[in-house]
Amino acid sequence: MTLSRSCASVLLMLACGTVSAFEFRSVGQPSVVLYDTPSAKGVKRYVAPRGMPLEIVARYGDWVKVRDAEGELSWTEARGLVAQRNVVVRLAAARVRASPDDSAAVVMTADKGVLLELIDTLGTGWAQVRHRDGIVGFVRITDVWGN
Repeated sequence: MTLSRSCASVLLMLACGTVSAFEFRSVGQPSVVLYDTPSAKGVKRYVAPRGMPLEIVARYGDWVKVRDAEGELSWTEARGLVAQRNVVVRLAAARVRASPDDSAAVVMTADKGVLLELIDTLGTGWAQVRHRDGIVGFVRITDVWGN
C-alpha cells in the first residue's frame, strides 16, 4: 500500500508542469474552492474570495497548485484565476506613499489583509498600487505579498 502511494506521488510530480519563476494570479470569479488534490473530489480546504492573490507553483492539466499569503499549498482549477495582479498587506499598518520614497507624503495607511491592485513593480523595492477606493500610491515590496 505504501509503495503504491509513493509511486503515485512520484508520477503526479512528474506529470506536473513546474513554474520556474514567480507566477502570481488573482482569484477572478466570485470565489474559488481550494482542494488538497487536483480534483473536485478532493478535500475542500477553504474558499478563496475574488481578488485574493495566489502564487502558482505547479500545473497539472486544468489544475494549478497554488501558495497563499500564509504559505499554505492547495489546488484549484486554473480557469478561476485571472492575470490581474493584486497584493495583500502583510503589516499592521503599511504606508502607501505619493512617490516611491520613504520621505514622500503618506496618501493612506493600509491594515494587514487589505487587498490592493498591483499596477507596477518598479524594481527599486517599491510597487505602485491602487486601493478599491481609487487611491493610487507606492508601497514597499516587503510590506505586501503577491508581487
